[in-house]
Amino acid sequence: MTRPGGTWQNWARSESVRPRRVEFPRTAEAVQRAVSAAAAQGIPVKAVGAGHSFTGIAVAPGVLLDLSDLTGLVHVDVERSRVTLRAGTRLHEVPTLLAPYGLAMENLGDIDRQSISGAISTGTHGTGARFGGIAAQVVGATLVTASGDLLAVNEHENRELIPAVALGLGALGILVDVTVQCVPAFVLHAVEQPEDLVTVLDGLEARVAEADHFEFYWFPHTDRAMTKTNTRLPESAPRHPLPPLGKWIDDTLVGNGLHQVACTVAKTIPATIPRINRLSVKMWGNREFTDASHRVFATSRSVRFREMEYALPVENLRPAFDAMRALVDDRGWRISFPVEVRFAAADDRWLSTAHGRDSAYIAVHRYWREDPREYFEAVEQIMLAFDGRPHWGKMHTLDASILRERYPRFDDFTALRDRWDPDRLFANPYLERVLGG
Repeated sequence: MTRPGGTWQNWARSESVRPRRVEFPRTAEAVQRAVSAAAAQGIPVKAVGAGHSFTGIAVAPGVLLDLSDLTGLVHVDVERSRVTLRAGTRLHEVPTLLAPYGLAMENLGDIDRQSISGAISTGTHGTGARFGGIAAQVVGATLVTASGDLLAVNEHENRELIPAVALGLGALGILVDVTVQCVPAFVLHAVEQPEDLVTVLDGLEARVAEADHFEFYWFPHTDRAMTKTNTRLPESAPRHPLPPLGKWIDDTLVGNGLHQVACTVAKTIPATIPRINRLSVKMWGNREFTDASHRVFATSRSVRFREMEYALPVENLRPAFDAMRALVDDRGWRISFPVEVRFAAADDRWLSTAHGRDSAYIAVHRYWREDPREYFEAVEQIMLAFDGRPHWGKMHTLDASILRERYPRFDDFTALRDRWDPDRLFANPYLERVLGG
């Protein structure tokens, strides 16, 4: 978001910048004009969606293109269940756009505030061992290149570059529309409950394989896991949504209101954190309901936090998770935010954290008013030891020299960037670090 006075900052308040100017393009042609003008003036240009990345990937010190007005449905191919969306369309807007056609996105993450272009460009994902991230659902896109030209990448034109453009970090151009392979609308039967952590870990392989979508949260300083199991059902299946009052109590009062109070108390009096976490395990979850897929996948998050997430080969999850638990105990830290564990299928996107391997994700969080560096950097070393790849939109310390070793197509991507943006019109400090100058 851009604050009065011209300062842009992201949702987590971990990044901010005062761009030289801010523009609000409503059409692809307006994006072309903005890119051409920036190139003529020698000023870098970056697109910004919802600002939900925790890294500086969207920081725009030159021209900031706010895509808030570049939204909506461009085209629907009902026969093949494909939709083309303007790049600034927020994920939470998509279900309403798809509903008249009986379609849904195949999988979503647990936050839906992002723009579709921002979500795919950073590798946003949900959970489910048979499902890829949002970028894996992309079958086409149109972007404005550094020359100011519109470039189509789809099954008819430049098809071989879909795996590069679908997760491009904003380094190849400005996306103006995205074509997504959807599925027939469906509902999810959700079961959320606290369980013994060791029991969950011991049976994890079977749980992940048997469920359509499985994830769990672990509250540090407890021996409990909060599990979430979602089963896909036809759209015609009976629905038993959460009653409005119960949903408000769980998600708004407890999940956001009381959690905000708990984080504030924990920051002031860290010694209370183990007791608060044990209480949180008792108060959160333990519910069962069936509703439209998007209402189950996403939850409301109003408590600000900062996050680091690493993708691991799925077989490395248990030893990495055990090492992380031991680290928290050994260092004597007091960690108030839960650790989240999710899963995704291998895909072919060049810079996907799941490129070429079935993956498990470990995400660690800190309340936004706490300094996360010591915790995150120590956990990062464990993740690296177990062949981890950092989420592009979440905090990490790696640079191109390390990332190149972890992505088989890294050099192919940077070569494409050299060809399409030789003068680095779309560069910023974050991209210079992770891709090289």
